[in-house]
Amino acid sequence: MGEFKVHRVRFFNYVPSGIRCVAYNNQSNRLAVSRTDGTVEIYNLSANYFQEKFFPGHESRATEALCWAKGQRLFSAGLNGEIIEYDLQALNIKYSMDAFGGPIWSMAASPSGSQLLVGCEDGSVKLFQINPDKIQFERNFDRQKSRILSLSWHPSGTHIAAGSIDCISVFDVKSGSAIHKMLVDRQYMGVSKRKCIIWGVAFLSDGTVISVDSAGKVQFWDSATGTLVKTHLVANADVQSIAVSDQEDSFVVGTAEGTVFHFQLVSVTSNSSEKQWVRTKPFQHHTHDVRTVAHSPTALISGGTDTHLVIRPLMEKVEVKNYDAALRKITFPHRRLISCSKKRQLLLFQFSHHLDLWRLGSTVATGKTSGKFLVPGKHGDTLPLSKDADHLLHLKTKVSKMPAFLRSAVQILFSEDSTKLFVASNQGSLHIIRLLEGSFKHLHTFQAQSGTVESMCLLAVSPDGNWLAASGTSAGVHVYNVKRLKLHCTVPAYNFPVTALAIAPKTNNLVIAHSDQQIFEYSIPDKQYTEWSRTIQKQGFHYLWLQRDTPITHISFHPKRPMHILLHDAYMFCIIDKSLPLPNDKTLLYNPLPPTNESDVIRRRTAHAFKISKRYKPLLFMDLLDERTLVAVERPLDDIIAQLPPPIKKKKFGT
Repeated sequence: MGEFKVHRVRFFNYVPSGIRCVAYNNQSNRLAVSRTDGTVEIYNLSANYFQEKFFPGHESRATEALCWAKGQRLFSAGLNGEIIEYDLQALNIKYSMDAFGGPIWSMAASPSGSQLLVGCEDGSVKLFQINPDKIQFERNFDRQKSRILSLSWHPSGTHIAAGSIDCISVFDVKSGSAIHKMLVDRQYMGVSKRKCIIWGVAFLSDGTVISVDSAGKVQFWDSATGTLVKTHLVANADVQSIAVSDQEDSFVVGTAEGTVFHFQLVSVTSNSSEKQWVRTKPFQHHTHDVRTVAHSPTALISGGTDTHLVIRPLMEKVEVKNYDAALRKITFPHRRLISCSKKRQLLLFQFSHHLDLWRLGSTVATGKTSGKFLVPGKHGDTLPLSKDADHLLHLKTKVSKMPAFLRSAVQILFSEDSTKLFVASNQGSLHIIRLLEGSFKHLHTFQAQSGTVESMCLLAVSPDGNWLAASGTSAGVHVYNVKRLKLHCTVPAYNFPVTALAIAPKTNNLVIAHSDQQIFEYSIPDKQYTEWSRTIQKQGFHYLWLQRDTPITHISFHPKRPMHILLHDAYMFCIIDKSLPLPNDKTLLYNPLPPTNESDVIRRRTAHAFKISKRYKPLLFMDLLDERTLVAVERPLDDIIAQLPPPIKKKKFGT
């Protein structure tokens, strides 16, 4: 891999917001996730679970409910009393509407996807019609005595179940009247509680209503008679969420103790047609409350206060044992939050509502340095800092005197010489701005290609400033000639979204990483893939490389070694040496043991093209400052957990 001095940075105090809601869309195989700060993320489960879209949050939006409707339309609602629809192409809020019922606690789309229900603080259940351009209020159902905390439609669309405090109501959708009210027992572990909160309900085709509550119970109700059928006590704390599979043969619940329970409908005996619900599998992948769950055809999905999105595959449902069969725990965004000024040795950290600028620390070293800020001659030892890192600037978001066409930017990028600013708007257009002393000038706008309004989420500019590459989530990669101000070419379409791209110096080769872990190298001058790219596509990547479950988020190049490509994901840093042979599946891709002697070092350097280090993790950013110096920004999970509220303490056996 070579000898580098490494700035190991751990002062990026990034803490993801907790997960409040998840909503799975079976038609598109996408998952929407909302966080406690109002942020909404869209994951493409068919594209290696890549986070392909992102809507920034706002302190005034506390999301309590999230759901998909017909036509791949996404809605959220929260404690500000507003219903929001998202524009999935322009990546902004399409509109918001006050429901006039106070804070909204629950929401559900009808099975046909044409109607929307919301449950409000004032006890009202409100029905909205989903029109092509906007939702329209239709009517109120019978008002209840307390807030409506959970909602579920019967698959026929004729009835709904609503959970509140101490009560579950069943409504006739046509009349809006409550036809049954089922009182929930307040008993908890033999002790009567003040109230029982119905956190979730699910309405099944046979008329069964499943409820989960603050007394740790999962209960089954007959909606036709309004009677309790069966109770499962599963936790010593709240059961906060429930999701049922489309086939209604399994469901999942999440608890405040961090446990996820799986229930399945199984035959009473091997020869019997009679079936019953059985709790089959408990999972403990969370340290804190599991606030929300979802059930896809092949996996159980959960999220909560510990900020992790956990996707646990159902092995009996996974046909091909590839990356779909691996447990995933997604913690960090699938995009860069850090930028670097190499010459000035500055790091810019991006938070939800502010930016922090830091200058790296320095050290005095004599003699040969080998490895990671190393004492001369000793690999792996840390050299003390002679000057600490400096926090130079804390910049809060503010309204600036920018032209209207720049206010909808989703991505910005400076040219290498800082004379130009490239801006990607949420309407699919790209703007070129010349930066002047104390002012700026609009030079040109590249309009969206093929009439699309999809936002360009990734930008890359060549070091000479002549070429600009832009990529959306599905529109491919377009390359523009900055000098001639025209579209130069479009890279051939590929089935998986782009996760990172960069243009190499001198050659102007465009390197593109996709969510399925494939890497392509495209010659911009020649408008075709390079010979190296064709070779690696013909031979194929090592199977362990393809099984990685985090996307590449950054690509860069060595200034003195044109055959080297540097890239990283959250758990590995890799240098690809294009002059060396490619590894095959029988080759050892990664050797976790340190080299034993100098000959071992030389052997590893020449073994194959992929030089991988897993020393730094979770790795949010890594890049070369100069030909001998790297900067690595890590965010240890223990540091994040230390800043979370304490979890519920569970009594252990024997204590």
